Amino acid sequence: MIESLLKPLARFGGADFAMRLSVWRMRLLAAMPAGKYILRKLYAPAADKLEREVFGMRFSSPVGIAAGYDRDGAAIDALDAAGFGFVEVGSVTPRPQGGSPHPYLFRLAGDRALLNRAVIECAGVERVIGNLKRRGGSAVVGCNLAKNAATPADEAPADYLRSFRSLYQYADYFTVNLCDNTTSDIYVPSDRESIMAIVEPLFEFRRGQNRYCPILLKISPDLTDEQIDIAVDIMLETPVDGIVACGGTSGRYGLENSSAVMHSLGRTAGALCGRPLRERSLQIVRRIYERSHGAYPIIGCGGISTPDDALAMLEAGATLVQICTEFIYGGGKSLRDIRMGLNERFRKIEMRKAREAGRERTSPERDLNETER
Repeated sequence: MIESLLKPLARFGGADFAMRLSVWRMRLLAAMPAGKYILRKLYAPAADKLEREVFGMRFSSPVGIAAGYDRDGAAIDALDAAGFGFVEVGSVTPRPQGGSPHPYLFRLAGDRALLNRAVIECAGVERVIGNLKRRGGSAVVGCNLAKNAATPADEAPADYLRSFRSLYQYADYFTVNLCDNTTSDIYVPSDRESIMAIVEPLFEFRRGQNRYCPILLKISPDLTDEQIDIAVDIMLETPVDGIVACGGTSGRYGLENSSAVMHSLGRTAGALCGRPLRERSLQIVRRIYERSHGAYPIIGCGGISTPDDALAMLEAGATLVQICTEFIYGGGKSLRDIRMGLNERFRKIEMRKAREAGRERTSPERDLNETER
């Protein structure tokens, strides 16, 4: 009922307003006495095939919400109640910064995509810490770290370390965002030296802590194969724990039904997210999986909008998956459909394997009987 009342407001205010309204709605429901119960009943029916263990942590579902939706960690409890298996907050920057220009988010509805042309919007690490302290429940929470837009590239490692140190006791894992490409001032470190300058101070700080928090790299879909291999090799050779593949693209490939909107925007900078990324994300996940021999967790992200998309990503080698654009478009119903569809597919796969195992167990006896006859 609440969603149906607020949808006209979202259409009136544009994509960025709709995004803020969606987060506000989730927070409002979670704050109501029966709000979390309502969210669970509407969007998170029981799904017994989804639970898994990754990084030594229990995930109630392999489907999480990607960074970019809950920027400051204000809606974690609501997203948990709605059925997400984990919540990635951020991107988090050390100092507050706004998301101008306005409007900054554009719907490309014909392609189920979004174009984001703003700097990372974040209230700053201190606000995020306050929100993380207030959260309840047992949701797995990751913090996606980025540098401030005003920070020069050669000083970026200090920004990552500052946020990492401050947030360490409040997060379950961290993602180092190497895909800051929503403006013309693109920051996508891709060579070994630049990436190592960021992650080595994080390793050093983590070694002195009593609790181990996994560190992942989030890479761009615009990397070359050689650059992807560099990121994978860093994971293989250092204490990096996994890779998130991938963020939004600076390219405009895959758009088939959004020519009018793109024409009205002209040649504007920005990162494209949503369904057009599906095939590229799958290619990257397969490459990472093959090069790492499946030995490290991969979070597949980009273009997932159906249960079959999620299953394809998992079959390509992902351990977990994330959605964001699809949730902005479809809300809790989209999440419910993906979760329950994936659960049903897992059930059928399990039944098929059981039948195949049963045939294998009976075939030697059948062969023996035929020989005796």
